Amino acid sequence: MCGIAGILHRDGSVPDGAALRRMTAALTHRGPDDSGHLVLPGIALGHRRLSIIDLSPAGRQPLANEDETVWTVFNGEIFDYLELRERLEGLGHRFRTHTDTEVIVHGYEEWGDAFVERLNGQFAIALWDSRRRRLLLARDRLGIRPLFHARLGDGTLLFASEVKALFEHGGLSRRIDPVGVGQVFSLWVNVPPRTVFAGVSEVPPGHRLATDARGQRIDRYWRLSFPAARDYEDRPLADWTEGTRELLHDATRLQLRADVPVGSYLSGGLDSSAIAALVKRHHDPGLVTWSVAFRDPAYDEREHQQRMVEHLRTDHHTLEIDAADIAAAFPEVVRLAERPLLRTAPAPMLLLAQGVQRSGMKVVLTGEGADEIFAGYNIFREDKVRRFWARSPGSKSRPLLLSRLYAYIARSPSAQAFWQAFFKTGLEAVDDPYYSHLLRWTNTAWIQRLFHPEFAAATGSFEDVRAELDAWRDPELMSWHPLCRAQYLELGLFMPGYLLASQGDRMMMGRGVEGRFPFLDHRLVEFAARIPPRHKLRGLAEKFVLKQACEELVPRAIRERQKQPYRAPIGASLLAADSPAAAMLAPDAVKRYGYFEPGAVARLVEKLRSHPSGAGSAREDMAIAGIVSLHLLHEQLRLDPR
Repeated sequence: MCGIAGILHRDGSVPDGAALRRMTAALTHRGPDDSGHLVLPGIALGHRRLSIIDLSPAGRQPLANEDETVWTVFNGEIFDYLELRERLEGLGHRFRTHTDTEVIVHGYEEWGDAFVERLNGQFAIALWDSRRRRLLLARDRLGIRPLFHARLGDGTLLFASEVKALFEHGGLSRRIDPVGVGQVFSLWVNVPPRTVFAGVSEVPPGHRLATDARGQRIDRYWRLSFPAARDYEDRPLADWTEGTRELLHDATRLQLRADVPVGSYLSGGLDSSAIAALVKRHHDPGLVTWSVAFRDPAYDEREHQQRMVEHLRTDHHTLEIDAADIAAAFPEVVRLAERPLLRTAPAPMLLLAQGVQRSGMKVVLTGEGADEIFAGYNIFREDKVRRFWARSPGSKSRPLLLSRLYAYIARSPSAQAFWQAFFKTGLEAVDDPYYSHLLRWTNTAWIQRLFHPEFAAATGSFEDVRAELDAWRDPELMSWHPLCRAQYLELGLFMPGYLLASQGDRMMMGRGVEGRFPFLDHRLVEFAARIPPRHKLRGLAEKFVLKQACEELVPRAIRERQKQPYRAPIGASLLAADSPAAAMLAPDAVKRYGYFEPGAVARLVEKLRSHPSGAGSAREDMAIAGIVSLHLLHEQLRLDPR
């Protein structure tokens, strides 16, 4: 696992080596073990190394083929590199190292750009073909590893694993894109390729970008797709269960390949428990596991974590944190995430990665992706209930099903009336392609009322957001089952744009720890997409087929426990007077940055600080996180004044 950066001059002139070194140095946290640089006419490639496979100096990057006509720098892992190497050697290629990196240059020689389609991995790749004077950038199918690029006025192309490295070149303005910020304050994420920075784009998941004398072209080499609603295979549940089990086993086996010890996160839920159980039972009897625990019992899951630890008998480590720990870490979280955040949930993940790093471990497996591909989130169940309710909008009994998802709805008649009115908003718009998420997006967009009027005018309208969503989404989406439409938005938009970006890659790599995600093996994702929705969401029972597949791995108490969404305290962390974030809410700071209206922010802060718990509604808490994080982003990345 590493960080990459580079500079392309299409006129063939030699890039600035000092600028390349500044860019690469900005990524030291991603690769603290080593660095490498290559400057040639037209191209400069930089690399920071976290040594995982082939720890010898031979594994350093940039790495070339035999005659040094093809060079690459690469962030990530190619899990099937041994199989690919054997195939390439059989075709006559000679390898000089034992790295997974070398299959990239030889794979390109043999298969051209199509080599990417043969990779099973998580990667961001830059490849320079000196004979054709051609740069190829490629990102993994699910967007696990980040890759950004920017074009300067003179035609120079910059690329890097993180935006902060692009800024270190010196030729790129450090400016916010108001439209990108507006998207985050409604969708939580940006619609690829947009980012929150002017002039900076991301390579979307599953895409390749090529630049040569003919110009720049981008193409999609993999698409997340589902069968049409009436086209599912008529196979018994046992087939889907066994297929899930086999693919999860094999994905875990491949992702354990490393020349350093591999541990596992253990949250106490089904997904991470299944991964840890697979590793412990079949691969590593001395497995080391890690968990976050909260001093506030409202967020704590240690009871379930401990039950799984006792079941597996792992070498377990628990990191207990409180609101003050989260507040202290939040500025660094924002610097690493490089985007406004509407929750503090990434902070505990950064602190957990810090604990892993201090132990000397570099690699952990986690359970990310299972909720998306097997329908584990409440938003999927909520969508199902609302569609059922929409068939009879006047029904008194149908909306009561919501209390099975959210216990607070059943607590009092007044609560029921309030929440039923909330969930009834837009109830009958079932043919909207974004029906499953519109209610959440509209609720989040309330925060935009706090924007300064001038900034709000620059962010654009929700109709503009919809236009970008329409251009981004799969044209066949409306032929899919409604559950699959919702899954597509979670897997294709929210997971790479928020979950992996803010809680996965960025927080782990911020402390030099590589996260691996067996559920995101593209073979398992493709298989799960073909499973009929009734086997994923049975009634309102989520992840049904996965629970069947894990029956022998995970105790019933863990398999059948009510899912507890991972959260962390917001108001109690960021509103405390001694919080490092408190200064970001002060009237002079709000006025100085210019994103929010000072009076509106002051009224919100006063309201929440007067509350006994320091917490407000969900959207008020999100507003506090959003305000603080946007101001911190401006400060941490030294952005130009508005």
